[in-house]
Amino acid sequence: MAEMTPMMRQYMEIKEQNKDSILFFRLGDFYEMFGDDARKASRELDLTLTTRDKDKNKSFEEKIPMCGIPYHASDAYIARLIAKGYKVAICEQTEDPAAAKGLVERDIVRIVTPGTVIDSACLEEGRSNFCAGIYLDGDYAGFSVCDISTGQTHVTAFSGPDREAHLQNELGRFAPAEAVLNPGAAEDTALRALLEDKLRCHVERLPAGRFQLPAAEKRIRQQFGDDAAQRLPRDNPAAMLALGALLDYLHDTQKTDLNHVDRLDYYRQGQFMELDLTARRNLELTETLRGKEKKGSLLWVLDKTKTAMGARLLRSWLERPLLSVSAIARRNDAVAALVKHTVQREELILALTGIGDMERLMGRIVYGSAGGRDMVSLKNAMDHLPAIRQQLAAFEGGHLRELGARLDPLEDLAEVIGRTLQDDPPFSVREGEFIRDGFDPEVDRLRGILHGGKGIIASMEAAEKEKTGIRTLKIGYNKVFGYYIEVSNSFKELVPETYIRKQTLVNGERYITQELKDLEHDILSASDRDAALEYELFTRLRQTLCDAVTRVQGAAAVVAELDCLCSLAAVAVKNNYCCPVVDESGVIEIHDGRHPVVECMRPDAMFVPNDTYMGEKENRAAIITGPNMAGKSTYMRQAALMVLMAQIGSFVPAKAARIGIVDRIFTRIGASDDLSAGQSTFMVEMTEVSDILRCATSRSLLILDEIGRGTSTFDGMSIARAVLEYCADPKKLGAKTLFATHYHELTAMEGTLPGVKNYNIAVKTRGEDIIFLRKIIPGGADRSYGIEVARLAGLPSTVVNRAKKILRQLEEEAGRPAPAVQAQEDQVSLTALSEGEVIDQLRRAQVDTLSPLEALNLLYELKKKLN
Repeated sequence: MAEMTPMMRQYMEIKEQNKDSILFFRLGDFYEMFGDDARKASRELDLTLTTRDKDKNKSFEEKIPMCGIPYHASDAYIARLIAKGYKVAICEQTEDPAAAKGLVERDIVRIVTPGTVIDSACLEEGRSNFCAGIYLDGDYAGFSVCDISTGQTHVTAFSGPDREAHLQNELGRFAPAEAVLNPGAAEDTALRALLEDKLRCHVERLPAGRFQLPAAEKRIRQQFGDDAAQRLPRDNPAAMLALGALLDYLHDTQKTDLNHVDRLDYYRQGQFMELDLTARRNLELTETLRGKEKKGSLLWVLDKTKTAMGARLLRSWLERPLLSVSAIARRNDAVAALVKHTVQREELILALTGIGDMERLMGRIVYGSAGGRDMVSLKNAMDHLPAIRQQLAAFEGGHLRELGARLDPLEDLAEVIGRTLQDDPPFSVREGEFIRDGFDPEVDRLRGILHGGKGIIASMEAAEKEKTGIRTLKIGYNKVFGYYIEVSNSFKELVPETYIRKQTLVNGERYITQELKDLEHDILSASDRDAALEYELFTRLRQTLCDAVTRVQGAAAVVAELDCLCSLAAVAVKNNYCCPVVDESGVIEIHDGRHPVVECMRPDAMFVPNDTYMGEKENRAAIITGPNMAGKSTYMRQAALMVLMAQIGSFVPAKAARIGIVDRIFTRIGASDDLSAGQSTFMVEMTEVSDILRCATSRSLLILDEIGRGTSTFDGMSIARAVLEYCADPKKLGAKTLFATHYHELTAMEGTLPGVKNYNIAVKTRGEDIIFLRKIIPGGADRSYGIEVARLAGLPSTVVNRAKKILRQLEEEAGRPAPAVQAQEDQVSLTALSEGEVIDQLRRAQVDTLSPLEALNLLYELKKKLN
């Protein structure tokens, strides 16, 4: 340390306190990194690593590796490091280098972690970025999340033997980018595996001392107020412990008051439908199972939002379907009103299109990282609010009118931003030239000096000539004397006494005056003084907006909800959805239901609609048989998705629907092993089934596909039957169950267990050809058509023919002949299917918009399908 310069000693002292972060150390216009940090940054960011040579006479500073980035381009570099799992500590100069006496003071102003990002370059616009606090012990589990870019905060707690399962469901729901854990949670192997392996979440283990109830309650009261703290449960301290530790961590890393984090949502178990991670993935709610893409998910179908706030809220609605019939009805009625009033809906959508991300703009303003452009973007968003409020007031009562009454138009804030800032301010607020002309007299005066310096000097020169009568008088400038008045020798006798001689020349003299010196000071300092004054005015504006953070966030929340409702209405109109009846009946009744994603992914193909009926007594469990590729999984998924859509307040793809509230949706679909956990395909399947049977209730919907196929035939069939009996029996579980299977022997349960019904997927055979009609019909299938499907998949004919021989041999040995085509196949004819396609296409045709030629072409096309 003795060999280090003062600057390097300062660096090492700050680095010692931030060992787990890459330190961005501000030096002038650059952030510099040294030592191991430089090596990591060089490798991850493709930066050139520089170092001094190995001369022993050189100092430690000269030998240390280093690399740097321009401070104004740091956001992109930070984003890349965060994406790779690093934390970045930002060390700034905390005093003006020009005013510093000796070493410039520096300090950490913020630590950027995966869960505490606020810069837009690091964030996905339509997705929240949560940091989670987790507390787990032998009795309780607490869970909290906060998105500091918006201020959105949620907290809940669980107790009892299923507390860990509920905790894992919440993690799947919010998918945090980072989590702080107490020792009990950090030592839970299954929890760590979920966080780090499946959710790719950065984990921070905090000591037990950071989870103390008195300190947690004090921090919560400071952040959210006494009322919010009182709402948290007293019989389960885990909620406070999780939230208090999370708030402590956020304050430690952000080094600032989190004034915009002032909205606390405490929710209880039973307030939202529970969906475990398996169900979310199998139903492809927000991303596809294979490609992890938005396209092909339910969110892709429903998300026609126009604002970033709306996109985030719609995703949240999908992750948290409602259980309250009245809350669902409010959304439903609003969507229905927007569907009905086309002109008003389109006007609202047009107004929403111009609104920027008010939540995150406000977050950056509170953090002090916003520039003039951010504030102008916020003002432009605010400019749309009065018109939206007026449009909502035109609706007759209902939730939309309530939203209009709640919407603060923020006209006063928009006015002060517009009056203070230019329409297109520069990127930096440190160099001036962004305050609007006429806002501040002193800024106008300094700008006049700055931009009109030559003119002022010329005017002064002309005035001095006239006042003294010295025709050759000139005002000049050099770096030694600054501005001066030059008079030739022939006019020296006319020089006034107020002139002070500074330099004698061969042909004349140079003078200064106090007035000229004052003007010189004004001209030379005008730029710095203007920049400082404009920044001061900017900070006052920022404080005005910070004081109104609650108002802005409230307006943003209304805009986000309205955007979601308009999106659902637009999708309902475009895709011909119906308004479902949602009640507590326990009945699921769907007429001509369609899969919302499949029909949008293949718009040119006709989707065959199907009915679904499930009750608490009759049709409680449906055994669905039929060949692979026939549509069993699609049918089961579409029923689950329509239930979920109805419970977020959306219309559904059907002619009519009645949805009795479902508390949980479980899925057991597909086969995959878990090599990281050392589990086989069958073990994974049985673990998932075990979780379902343990956590489901009589109000749950179970989607079970091919239970028991991962083991021997008799073992698998026995397990499948036992599981179905348990699910369907009202004395045990009695949950509504869609059960797809190839064990045709299970169809015998229809007559032995009340509430169990058989269904199959209709097929049509012509010789060796098989046609999937995609229609669900009553009764069980007695053939799986596995060999026919294998042929369609392209298996060599020799293999297919050999399989047929083996099948016949096995069936003869079993004492039964190969079954004939099922009698129920003829219940759905190809002609009927064609007619249904024609009728569906006619319903969708926009006749009023067709030209005569287009109408004629459509007629020929329909006739061709019928023939």
